[in-house]
Amino acid sequence: MLLDTSGLLFHQYSDEKHHLPALRLFESSNKKLTHSYVLAEFLALVTARRLNRAQALAFLRHLPLHPLVEIVWVDRRLHEQALTLLEARPDKTYSLCDAVSFVLMKERGLLEALTTDHHFEQEGFRRLLGNEEL
Repeated sequence: MLLDTSGLLFHQYSDEKHHLPALRLFESSNKKLTHSYVLAEFLALVTARRLNRAQALAFLRHLPLHPLVEIVWVDRRLHEQALTLLEARPDKTYSLCDAVSFVLMKERGLLEALTTDHHFEQEGFRRLLGNEEL
């Protein structure tokens, strides 16, 4: 399962609408993958929503230590592949972070994402949280 920005937000903040499902899904998955662009976007989202920034920073410090979470640090190759995907989808409003997620999911054979983002469905993946957008 890919851990996307919204999924991490819901996982970490108990006042958020999808907190309990996000916790349950996170704990039930043996394989969890995310990437450095999601982590950057997570902190930006926490800041924009005026949530507890210290909690977010502590989470970002500890996530790489989780034994079942793999974090891919985006390099030039992956960044370029994501740009190529975006160029091939001019009708979509995917973010660069989304595109990196899609490239990684295809490379790793992942079908599900801990997210509310409908873009994952547009690209043929299954979003695991609600129909509401952030």
